[in-house]
Amino acid sequence: MTGNNPVGAVFDRVADDYDHVGVPWFTPIAEHLIRELAPQPGQRMLDIGTGRGAALWPLAAAVGGTGSVTAIDISERMVAATTQEATQRALAHVTIAIGDAQRPALAAESFDAIASSLVLFFIPDPAAALFAWIDLLVPGGHLGISTFGPRSAGWVRLDDVFSPYLSPGLIDARTAGIRGPFASDAGVEGLLRDAGFVDIRTSHLDVDVLLDNVEQWRTWTQSHGQITHWAGVPDSEFDAVMLEAAARLEPMRRDDERIALRQQVRYTFGARPR
Repeated sequence: MTGNNPVGAVFDRVADDYDHVGVPWFTPIAEHLIRELAPQPGQRMLDIGTGRGAALWPLAAAVGGTGSVTAIDISERMVAATTQEATQRALAHVTIAIGDAQRPALAAESFDAIASSLVLFFIPDPAAALFAWIDLLVPGGHLGISTFGPRSAGWVRLDDVFSPYLSPGLIDARTAGIRGPFASDAGVEGLLRDAGFVDIRTSHLDVDVLLDNVEQWRTWTQSHGQITHWAGVPDSEFDAVMLEAAARLEPMRRDDERIALRQQVRYTFGARPR
């Protein structure tokens, strides 16, 4: 249940539009994660923090009808929307449920692999979550996660339009990547190592968000967790923020007239010892 969980409440608000506003973002990030995790037909997979299924759909395709995929998310509305889509896709080997990523209520040694895309930095105690996750894997089972690396300088400057309006305790996935264990490859690898994972490796992918104009940027930012940034902007300041954002977007326009915001994504993999 979402209950009083602030992260669940945020994602309940954006569930209808999340990854569905014509700006590819979560899907290409998750698809690359699943390609590197390389699930096989017949395997039992777990998708932690499934959202609208960015990792779930490629997982389901990879394991096929002889395998199974369990997906959990703390947002009730995300779970409802993704369950409806799984039904429409006739994926009988997929199970989606409300679940706490830090303490999944699942049986030990139930899964051959776990995927979790852009989730770990939202969890209050990431180290505790990884200790719980390793117990869910069979010996030799694999974990693959994605987190954020550096953004392009232009994107950092663009996001700074919100700085005057942000509350001190705001949870922001990308800015969380500049401090603590999520600030470096070694930091994230250390989290996995401390939880008991072995054969740890890291890879990277540069992902571009392509936009036409400032209005498309606004629609996209209000369709995911950055909606919390807009919540602090008074109605009287909305036009000023849009004008300033438009000015900061313009230098990032390419020769083809699209605006490109570049984000490095970090992929970290490990295995439970045999």
